Order: sequence, then C-alpha cells, then structure tokens
Amino acid sequence: MPHLILAALAVLTLTACQAAPGATPDGGDPADPGTASVAAAEVTLPPTSGRFDYQLGAAYDLAGGLDVVARDATAQPAAGAYNICYVNGFQTQPGEADLWLDGNEDLLLHDAAGNLVIDPDWPDEYVLDPSTEDKRDRIVGILGQVVTGCADAGFAAVEIDNLDTWTRFTDPATGLIEQEDALALAAAYIGLAHQEGLAIGQKNAAEATTQGRDLGFDFAVTEECAAYDECGAYTGVYGDHVLQVEYTDNLPQDFATVCAGPDRAPLTILRDRDLVGPDDAAYAYDQC
Repeated sequence: MPHLILAALAVLTLTACQAAPGATPDGGDPADPGTASVAAAEVTLPPTSGRFDYQLGAAYDLAGGLDVVARDATAQPAAGAYNICYVNGFQTQPGEADLWLDGNEDLLLHDAAGNLVIDPDWPDEYVLDPSTEDKRDRIVGILGQVVTGCADAGFAAVEIDNLDTWTRFTDPATGLIEQEDALALAAAYIGLAHQEGLAIGQKNAAEATTQGRDLGFDFAVTEECAAYDECGAYTGVYGDHVLQVEYTDNLPQDFATVCAGPDRAPLTILRDRDLVGPDDAAYAYDQC
C-alpha cells in the first residue's frame, strides 16, 4: 500500500470526462457489470519484456532504466518507461480519513452494530461500501479524480487495488461486501479509465480473473501468486499481460524455482514487503 492520495480528492464532484482521442465508445454502461462491454478507448498495454519494478513505497531510478514501473498516484511517472498508476479503489488511504468521515461516512462499510469496518492488515484504512448504485456513483465521484489525475500526469495505465474486498469481508455481523457490488464498482473504474485513454489492470482477486477480463480489465497485476499457487488463474486469462510481484517474506521456494514455474508471468520480480527504495537496508529486488 502506498501512502497519500491526491489532495484533489477534497473536491467531491467528479469532473466530466471526455473520451480520449481515438476512443470508440459503444454505449455500454460502465457501472453495470452485466453490460456486454464498456466504453473503451484505444489503450496501450504494458510491454511483456524488459525491466519491471514495483515502486509503491518509494519512487526511484534504477541504473539502466526501466521498461515498466508501477508507482503511487502521488508520484511522477518515470522517464522512458511504461508507467502504471496505483489507485486504492476499494479502501481509503492512510491520512485521508477526514475526507470520508466528513459528509461521506455512509460510503464506508459498517458492521451489524453500526461500527466502521477497517482492514485488519492495514488498520489505518477503512473499507468502502459499494452496495448501491448511488454509493458507487459517489465513490467514483471522489476517487475518479485520482484516475483522471493519473492520466493528466502522463501515466499510461492504472491498477485498482483491493478489488478482492468481497473475499475478505463476508459476514454481515462484521461487515459484508457482495461480489456483484465490487465488480459493479470495478466496471465503473474501467469505463472511466478507458475514457481517459488509460489501460487498466486487475489487481489480485484470482477468483475473478474471467469476470474481470469480461468486464474490460486490460491486464493483471498479481501479488504472491506463486506463494498461493494461483499464477495460472492470471496467465490463463490475461496471457502474457500479467505483472507478477513476489515478496521476500512469503516465498514458497527459492526465487529461481519461482522463475522456472510454468505459469509465472513474463515479467516477474521479487521485492521487499514495504517496497522501500535502494537506500533503505530492507530493500530487495530481483527479476526473473
């Protein structure tokens, strides 16, 4: 998880988006996952060869340059690389609680007792509630500005994190998200990204790669698919257009064995859990 989202989120009304040059909208409803297709532009997919890095914790240059890199929405794109912009689309960002608690608390998930639900792995992040069309529209009205900001900054694509909330919040007593509601919100992000001329990556959620591809995701970003033996769920649907990140603290075998796996993505890297920069003693980086 990166740190702060754009300060522009304080403005709660989504600026109307214009289709990018070359866009060919088909009239589909991007908020409806049952629609056969969504409005799409001619987008550029990430390269499937070259040097890849995942820089959500710190943005930095590598000797020899990069071909593909993912960075937080608050960072600048890397010169000469295909840049993917990280957007936390299903949970709040650390330090941004006031944006949601002041007038938008109903967009946050509550448990049966009315308490706000937080991610136990990230205790400074509230979980968003996509349970109605109105709520989804308002969420996109806020976070959609981050997506458009990524396009304005010069990123080529976005990845939308925490799509898998429906797999982690499954009990009405402690907070429930339905899969169809999460996918409906994903569809809205897909429609917006394509209108902005951005490719959009499905982040994790191996259980829904087929649904995600059908919704209109262009590629996938997977964390720890080797650790959980699910890389084939991504490469079987997205082919070579999968970016794979493994972490040093949860590696099921040595990295060379991961690289030799039949289902691993063409661009597969090993990183430290906090994705720190090279100046930090905890920094780790390797690529197949």
